[in-house]
Amino acid sequence: QVQLVESGGGLVQAGGSLRLSCTASGGTFRSYTMGWFRQAPGKLREFVAAISWSGGVTYFADSVKGRFTMSRDNAKKTVTLRMNSLKPEDTAVYYCAAKYYSGSRLPQLGSEYNNWGQGTQVTVSS
Repeated sequence: QVQLVESGGGLVQAGGSLRLSCTASGGTFRSYTMGWFRQAPGKLREFVAAISWSGGVTYFADSVKGRFTMSRDNAKKTVTLRMNSLKPEDTAVYYCAAKYYSGSRLPQLGSEYNNWGQGTQVTVSS
């Protein structure tokens, strides 16, 4: 199994950008579909984005579509979430997740992912 560590969170003004990274150790990274989720205070965890094992397919929640992009580097065992045009409602703890699966379907349910990072805080001020 992979172990995941997120980095790159912080405080940014509305309209700004942040880049989150997730670095994996252990396991065969290219065998994992990767996802990003977030959880705001008092709210349920929600799906943000996912990427296939090859990086060739991505999927985004409607709330971030057109503003966020996701990529991966299997050689470096990293996945990146680039967040542009940030809004105060993007404020949350962002989690990286991995699912041992190398097909083309991109799971959007957190329960489908096997491994999780510890999370990184993103705060967008208005």
